[in-house]
Amino acid sequence: MQDNHPIVILHSVMIKRQLTRELRATAGEYPVFSVTGPRQSGKTTLMRHIFPDYDYVNLEYPDVRERAASDPRDFLRMHGDRVIFDEIQRVPDLLSYIQPMVDEDDSPGRFGLTGSQNFLLNQSVSQSLAGRCGVMHLLPFALSELNNRPPLNILEMNTGHDSDTRDIDILDLLVKGFYPRIHDKKLSPGRWYANYFQTYLERDVSQLTNVGDIETFAKFVRLCAGRSGQLLNMASLADDCGVAHSTVRRWISVLQAGFIVLLLRPYYKNFNKRLRKSPKLYFLDTGLLCYLLNIRSSDELSIHNMRGAIFESFVISELYKQVQNRMLDADLYFWRDSNGREVDVLIETGTHVLPVEIKSAMTLNNSFFDIFDYWRELISKPKAPGILVYGGTESLTQKGVQIVPAEVL
Repeated sequence: MQDNHPIVILHSVMIKRQLTRELRATAGEYPVFSVTGPRQSGKTTLMRHIFPDYDYVNLEYPDVRERAASDPRDFLRMHGDRVIFDEIQRVPDLLSYIQPMVDEDDSPGRFGLTGSQNFLLNQSVSQSLAGRCGVMHLLPFALSELNNRPPLNILEMNTGHDSDTRDIDILDLLVKGFYPRIHDKKLSPGRWYANYFQTYLERDVSQLTNVGDIETFAKFVRLCAGRSGQLLNMASLADDCGVAHSTVRRWISVLQAGFIVLLLRPYYKNFNKRLRKSPKLYFLDTGLLCYLLNIRSSDELSIHNMRGAIFESFVISELYKQVQNRMLDADLYFWRDSNGREVDVLIETGTHVLPVEIKSAMTLNNSFFDIFDYWRELISKPKAPGILVYGGTESLTQKGVQIVPAEVL
């Protein structure tokens, strides 16, 4: 009998991937199932571990790619059913040939797909496999996966955690980031991210779109890093980068497609206040963010002027991973009015909206709770729940707000 969760062995610790349950369920319901995510997030390892009996085809190899492109019918006939096509975006036309095959026989679990480019894969799926393919996203490790424990159920207001959770140097972890290979091989984050970023520029970006000047695009990514946690101002980015506004819009889409950044949309419900309409920009991995900001150690991060923004990116990324890993019916937003009053994250689940405030400070301050008082007055619910995630270690409830240390996310 197979384990419920495939594992990655890191220093004799079994790392279970939380997407496993949903991936198994999806493969049991759809003829095609796909896992997208950034390069090196563990997609291939996860798929091959869960489905060891499947034929595996890596479309990164030029000769394999050539055979698939030159005679797709024979290529698919040769591999038959129960096959995983890795990096399917390298030969997207294959999806047009898979479509009639699954129309004739829609037995679940026939084809598994992986892709490190969300835009191309989903575009192809929407055109060729709509309704026939279950799509999931695998991001780098969640903190709970690294700690080998169930995720904190913050979305359902269950923030209890084991008292024996091992101590974590959060700042050191933010610099290292969450990509599996760094933890598996004990690699230097600075060198690994330098190679990763260069590979991203030379391979993924060039496949997604013709960005033109790669050096200018790299400068653009670094400018975005300096704006992490801020409202997205495309005009300012265009001016600072020396490109057109339309180019910035296209390049932001490229970063989203490669799972480099996340745009947190504003909550649009009108409470008779002027609301900000621009999204906020966040990086999905703090290790890459620190690399782009030339932060190489926890000591440097502790005194850096972007410490709060990086900590905020970490928390929002963890919430986003929880939604993706568990396929939750939840949406993440932020809320800010024209006077600058802001709720860092609003988690909307059905008819419920949960406010989350994020503070990197290790010491609680009464001012941290002001936004909850304002939010409750705004929605006319004086006892509405809320979550405060902070850099300290104490877990408690204060002023009707559950206080959660970041280390137990």
